[in-house]
Amino acid sequence: MHDVIVIGGSFAGQSAAMQLARARQNVLLIDAGMPRNRYANASHGFLGQDGNAPHAIMRGATSQLLKYPTAQVLAAEAQRAARQDDSFVVTVTDGAEHRAKRLVLATGVTDILPDIPGMSERWGETVLHCPYCHGYEVRDHPLGVIANHPMSAHQAVLIPDWGPATYFTQGVHEPEPEQAALLSKRGVRIERSPVIALVGDAPNLHAVELADGRMIEVSAVFTAPRTRPTSMIAAELGCAMEDGPTGPFVKVDPWGATSELGVYAAGDATSPMHNATIASASGVLAGVAAHQSLASA
Repeated sequence: MHDVIVIGGSFAGQSAAMQLARARQNVLLIDAGMPRNRYANASHGFLGQDGNAPHAIMRGATSQLLKYPTAQVLAAEAQRAARQDDSFVVTVTDGAEHRAKRLVLATGVTDILPDIPGMSERWGETVLHCPYCHGYEVRDHPLGVIANHPMSAHQAVLIPDWGPATYFTQGVHEPEPEQAALLSKRGVRIERSPVIALVGDAPNLHAVELADGRMIEVSAVFTAPRTRPTSMIAAELGCAMEDGPTGPFVKVDPWGATSELGVYAAGDATSPMHNATIASASGVLAGVAAHQSLASA
């Protein structure tokens, strides 16, 4: 019997497991090795790790975690979890079962890119989701924002601080009058003819092709993909969900407690805002909260 099982081994999960290990709790971290950020060559804006590859950061974190004698790491996919009496049973890929008094879910989300030819092979390189994470690396080049939800115009307002910007409404996400005025003030060009293809020797990007036949030069585009939970474990346990601008996420309190007693959650799966630093911080809170719930039981 473990004190806590943490499902998911990226920024949030590792941070939760570290707090629990330092509290001398018997913690098992289960990780399938398929983090959302596996397409990115570098992580940016993360204190002390700027420019380092996400997999290298996580490899170092795992090495540090395993220095604590009460921590274990299992390379496997957690396929389901169920409450049994006062504990939880987690079943992994090979059918093995692992039991714990508490769960921390750091299972992340999966990105669903717009259905435009050329998107997937450039994802994480010249098709990007977060200007704070990747904008500096494409600075001073022509940039685009391909609208994918109602808040896309807000993202387009930010982009001129990195480079000259074009907002592609896709013929769907027309900015409100106030947004249009702000886009104009910021020097953002608005294109209403939909982008139908990305052009260039992938992963490089040279232009986008519009439905009316024109080519618009861009070196990178930003888009906020739709998201879905990578794992259904939270929903299967009965955890309440919320609807965000890009997709559903697990509802948690400020300490990461879900609606289900003994189940905590952290990271991208629990927030409409996705960022490595925020994910790590939420993992710390969830790990601390899980420990404190054990101490007060």
